[in-house]
Amino acid sequence: MNKRQLGTTGPQSSELGLGMMGMSALYGAADDAESIATVHAALDAGVTLLDTGDFYGMGDNELLLREAVRGRNREDFLISVKFGAQRAPDGSWLGYDARPNAVKTWLSYSLRRLGTDYIDVYRPARLDPNVPIEDTVGAIKEMIDAGYVRHVGLSEVGADTIRRAHAVHPIADLQIEYSLFSRGIEAEILPTVRELGIGITAYGVLSRGLLSGHWSATRPTDPTDFRAHSPRFQGESLERNLALVEALRKVAADKGATVAQLAIAWVAAQDELIVPLVGARRRERLTEALGALDVQLTQAELAAIEAAVPAGAASGDRYAAAQMAMLDSEK
Repeated sequence: MNKRQLGTTGPQSSELGLGMMGMSALYGAADDAESIATVHAALDAGVTLLDTGDFYGMGDNELLLREAVRGRNREDFLISVKFGAQRAPDGSWLGYDARPNAVKTWLSYSLRRLGTDYIDVYRPARLDPNVPIEDTVGAIKEMIDAGYVRHVGLSEVGADTIRRAHAVHPIADLQIEYSLFSRGIEAEILPTVRELGIGITAYGVLSRGLLSGHWSATRPTDPTDFRAHSPRFQGESLERNLALVEALRKVAADKGATVAQLAIAWVAAQDELIVPLVGARRRERLTEALGALDVQLTQAELAAIEAAVPAGAASGDRYAAAQMAMLDSEK
């Protein structure tokens, strides 16, 4: 497994990371035993970046990760944690809390659930509109000075917020959605992180499964699955998006790769500062994703991919309107 640096000041990561959200939340029922086996398989394959959030399953995902890494050398892997999202018992979203005291409280709970003395990259899940980003990053810096955190990360914020945060403390990486279907970062955000020496951990590289090559218009969706309500998975938008996937499938077949592998390889090829996160919940999907690391794309092949799925061709927003409004990165 090759390595990529998370920014000029951040840690070295495997060139592919594992996003664990779907193992506990938002994608319907999951199998804990299979999830743990998938984490083990990822670590054994050389994946070192494990990404979670304290609100994934309301702490269950952190507990799952604790069990999955039990007995492993803590210095052999990185734990990235998002914090601040507030949710009611029924799962509804209530907003975000990134006040300095809240930062330290969220961290205390995460450290206990994860069973670790430190978190490698700690980041607010979204910008708290009521708290200056300088205050939030300042609180994380205090936790770095105290030894509980090693690096500051950000998530789904725009260029101005990135600059303001970076002025308080060097930012290791920005976590943000980036895929053939979601290319909004290319205009301002990607040039900004390049300028400042900040890495990107790209989630949603398969657009929540749309770009996996395994989705179909007739696939049943659990009501608790995020995708049952996602604009890109509805009606005519889904039909148009799946047509794009079929065009991509032809390019993938010519390359001898799967659709998912081609989509992951495209993200990885955009810049050495980008580490794609794959949300595999099962070992077979992880194995397929790892195969993307062997897909080396020529300029002609990159052009063919973009001809099959042109920038802006995807239909439907990546979140429902209420959640889109919470994205500083989209403003």
